[in-house]
Amino acid sequence: MLKKFSLSNLAFSRRRNEVRDFMDKPFLAQERVFYYLLRRGRQTAWGRLYRYSSIKTYDQYRQTVPISRYEDLQPYIERLLKGENYLLWPEKIKYFSKSSGTTGSKSKYIPVSSSALKDCHYRGGRSLFAMYFAQNLNSNLLLGQNFALGGSRQADEIGRRKYIADVSVILMKNLPWWARLRRSPRFRVASMSEWETKLSRISEIIAFQNIVSLSGVPSWNLILAKKILELTGKKNLREIWPNLEVFIHGGTSFAPYRSQFEELIPDSNMHYLEVYNASEGFFAFQDVLDRNDMLLFLDGGVFYEFLPLEELNLSRPRALSLSEVELGKNYALIISTNAGLWRYLIGDTVKFTSLQPFRIVVTGRTKSFINACGEELMVENADQAVKAACERCQALVREYSAAPVYLNGPATACHQWLFEFEREPVDLKIFILTLDEELKKLNSDYEAKRYKDLNLAPPLLVKARSGLFIDWLHQYKRLGGQAKVPRLANDRVVMESFLSLNDI
Repeated sequence: MLKKFSLSNLAFSRRRNEVRDFMDKPFLAQERVFYYLLRRGRQTAWGRLYRYSSIKTYDQYRQTVPISRYEDLQPYIERLLKGENYLLWPEKIKYFSKSSGTTGSKSKYIPVSSSALKDCHYRGGRSLFAMYFAQNLNSNLLLGQNFALGGSRQADEIGRRKYIADVSVILMKNLPWWARLRRSPRFRVASMSEWETKLSRISEIIAFQNIVSLSGVPSWNLILAKKILELTGKKNLREIWPNLEVFIHGGTSFAPYRSQFEELIPDSNMHYLEVYNASEGFFAFQDVLDRNDMLLFLDGGVFYEFLPLEELNLSRPRALSLSEVELGKNYALIISTNAGLWRYLIGDTVKFTSLQPFRIVVTGRTKSFINACGEELMVENADQAVKAACERCQALVREYSAAPVYLNGPATACHQWLFEFEREPVDLKIFILTLDEELKKLNSDYEAKRYKDLNLAPPLLVKARSGLFIDWLHQYKRLGGQAKVPRLANDRVVMESFLSLNDI
């Protein structure tokens, strides 16, 4: 009988070789994707509008096809929802991933094609496991139950015979039979729409199974873990799941949550892997266990471009190809995909940590930053500073958000930070002072604006009541496995909505 590590290696060896191939020849991999997309795009209404048949090079592509936002594609997507086909991609689109705006604004419906499911989302997942098994030869992932905390199916309020759901639900629904055998709970429970009932039902099921992996957004997994500890009366998750070996996380930075997971799973052999996947596709994954960045996924039907942030609001911005990027610079990510998103500005910002091979970290959102007086504070800076402040003050943070406050004094502004603590620091003044000092170390623009408090005054800390952020998500109908609390905003709209609930 083959040993378990031999089974995992055999099952994923071909994919592992394909990953190593695009690591070695990244430009060839992206060139193949580019011409594949161009060829398929010629068969669509969008491709005919922008004369894809006449485009021969990438330079022609970026000169001819405009950078698009959701509003640019929305008329086509609404027609797809009503039953038309071959508008953006030459397939019948049955699945749409629904996402909402930050404060309950109009929902987005992202088309998910069969090609995107097979060649992007699932191939990305196989790539992650192929590289994981190569480094963890004694893995039990093929022997136990794997749990993913996803979202829910949505009411089919628009569209004709269309399946509208969180992308995690769409992925679970279409898993191959062999993968369904090793995941828990059953799809009917995993896709429940009533969130609190769903968490209770999931807890009752998986608390008594041999769970070997967890995956999902960190904050929601923490809530579920605490519910399971209450149910079982155990002190930590290792007592419940002795074979648990990996938590696959994404959607938000893991840095503010890592210490809480390490307390819940007190085992130095526990692994944490980051993935960068979204409704629009699977883009990157952590291929090395002891690194904190992710390998850019180059052969999954997604062609990448990178827009320098200083070009973001120009009338004719110039995006860069993979061959033109630089280390350590923030870019807005642009994608063209095998679901018909053409030169789509997804809203995330990334930074390259390696060019051989191409590895990235997600640094924030194009609309999630604070730049009140030129400090250009990104989510990446905030997460790292919060982590450092927690370590120094022995605190644990459940959630946080920050926004500028504009002043009448000598300084023009300051940052207001709203923290909900799992374990409050002994001294809140030292906590916010540490946060400020760490931000100065991480961000030279912030440090310059904070010089002698001339432009930017010291930050203000507001303590959130217990449950504030959950109540906010509930109010804006955003409870669920993929929903996230907005970290930074350059205006006070979201912050004021938080504060209005804080005294209730």
